[in-house]
Amino acid sequence: MTARVSLRAGLAFLAFTQIAVGCWALILPRSFFDIPVVGMGMAYNEHLMRDYGAMSLASAVVLSLAAVQMTRSATRTALLMYLVWALAHFAIHVPLIDHLTPAQATYLMIALGVAILLTCGLLLLSKSGTESR
Repeated sequence: MTARVSLRAGLAFLAFTQIAVGCWALILPRSFFDIPVVGMGMAYNEHLMRDYGAMSLASAVVLSLAAVQMTRSATRTALLMYLVWALAHFAIHVPLIDHLTPAQATYLMIALGVAILLTCGLLLLSKSGTESR
């Protein structure tokens, strides 16, 4: 598989996950919040959940555009946007894992870590897998 194909697939995967999570949080905010790794023992806030869903959908637009255009500028901007979010998301959850079972905490931190590693890998691929417009 070429770098370009891998990069497009990675961007599409990130966009798809943002669409799925965004729609869920926006349309069914209580259901999304009730996942143990989301609510984490805190008080429910519908407004915050819907805002999170809307922002996830907005990031999906940027990631989708990059997957379609495959220009270096669009791709790197989308990946840097996602990396900033993924790093902050990881850091936010570290002190909050005491509300979770050990299995839930492990799953969450692995999933959040993989999001960071995947994005870093895609950024490396973006050096050779994009057009330089």
